[in-house]
Amino acid sequence: MTGRDEYTICALLYRYAELLDSGDFGSVAALFADADITIGETVIGRGAAYVEQMFREMVILHADGTPRTRHLITNPMIEFDGPDRARVRSCYTVLQPRDGRIDIIASGRHHDTVVRAQDGWAFAARDYSLLDFTGDTSDHLRPG
Repeated sequence: MTGRDEYTICALLYRYAELLDSGDFGSVAALFADADITIGETVIGRGAAYVEQMFREMVILHADGTPRTRHLITNPMIEFDGPDRARVRSCYTVLQPRDGRIDIIASGRHHDTVVRAQDGWAFAARDYSLLDFTGDTSDHLRPG
């Protein structure tokens, strides 16, 4: 548990946002290869195949192949549960251009569990229930 571990964990959070904004759902899913996806305490799915399907069904890709969003990940708080496991709380804000302006379309929090892997840190669980504010997501998420 070093500053290097904290840096690597933050880089994992930021890589998720970068890949999601590029529309590379396969690479986003690979980050969750061995992870539980939860809504609160309920596991709704697990692993890369589930995550990739979830994003493909929910997120609108535009003509440029991206969702035309910018996910900002901020305020990461890392609490180590030993040398190989940590709980991470962070905030996210989703921006999207619309009619010559940039709108905030969503804001919330991620609660993650990460574990040490061969090549750094990896997601072990993510809770997607912590959406705090929603704007106009009609150009970002499919209905339902």
